[in-house]
Amino acid sequence: MKFLTKKHILKSSIFILFFFSLNPVIAQSVSVNQDPKFEQLLNEKRKINASITINNRYKIQIFNGTSEESKKTLIQFKKDNKNYDATIVFSTPIYKVWVGNFKTRIEAERNLAALKKKYPNSILIKPNK
Repeated sequence: MKFLTKKHILKSSIFILFFFSLNPVIAQSVSVNQDPKFEQLLNEKRKINASITINNRYKIQIFNGTSEESKKTLIQFKKDNKNYDATIVFSTPIYKVWVGNFKTRIEAERNLAALKKKYPNSILIKPNK
């Protein structure tokens, strides 16, 4: 094994410094051109998302639990009941399955009685803002 001398180390150091000094750092700038309709579309999506879970209507909660169980419950519910709207809502630390979108409490209670036969833990809710 050959030992490096001070002269050899000095030459290597100068070469390395010279090599790295030749590579200047190039500043780059990025500009994003966004279609003006994109912001309009995004605002519409925000309105729709806000109306899905929070509005002035009654819903029925048929399940609360883990993510996997709520997905299974939702899929089974949608198979059996095509005339109801249904969605999963996450509220730390549990997932809830909400169904329906009822204007009046009487209409919601009538549907609750029918759903309690298959989902005995169902409850009537009115989501708050």
